[in-house]
Amino acid sequence: MINLVQKYKKIVEEAMMKQFKYKSIMQVPRIEKICINYGCGDATKDSKLIELAANEIKAITGQKPVFTKAKNSIAAFKLREGQKIGVKVTLQKEKMWNFIENLINVALPRVRDFRGIPTTSFDGRGNYTLGIKEQIIFTEVNFDEIKRVRGFDITFVTSTNKDFEALALLTAIGLPFMKKVS
Repeated sequence: MINLVQKYKKIVEEAMMKQFKYKSIMQVPRIEKICINYGCGDATKDSKLIELAANEIKAITGQKPVFTKAKNSIAAFKLREGQKIGVKVTLQKEKMWNFIENLINVALPRVRDFRGIPTTSFDGRGNYTLGIKEQIIFTEVNFDEIKRVRGFDITFVTSTNKDFEALALLTAIGLPFMKKVS
């Protein structure tokens, strides 16, 4: 973790200062937090699946998740108001950096036919959402305990409001974005 934080402070701040001509280091964008959302639609049929999802997220992030509950009842989906339908985690500080390092160095290289992550998932406010299709790319997940392969969303929340600055920040940190083919 120390290596990644030092890399961020030294290389990223200097590169961003030169690229965007900031006058102060305080203007350099930074990652504020990472939000992980793990929806579990099957939980309406089997309530044990939501507990398994919570255990998987806890193993991946090292932090206890919070359950998300349904806001409305929908009869067609057999969903009742207040029923647990997912889990979420917000990572900050040291746990955030440990997760980033694990994602970049261990998990993403394990994705089959990996050519980089797309640059099209910015929200217009400087935040980036990455969809993971299989939780088994993380080494912390015990393969024998998995009932079903599922995906989840990882959202990088940055301090900038501009997508191009956030892209430069995430690229400098080491996220492997797809190369544009010309």
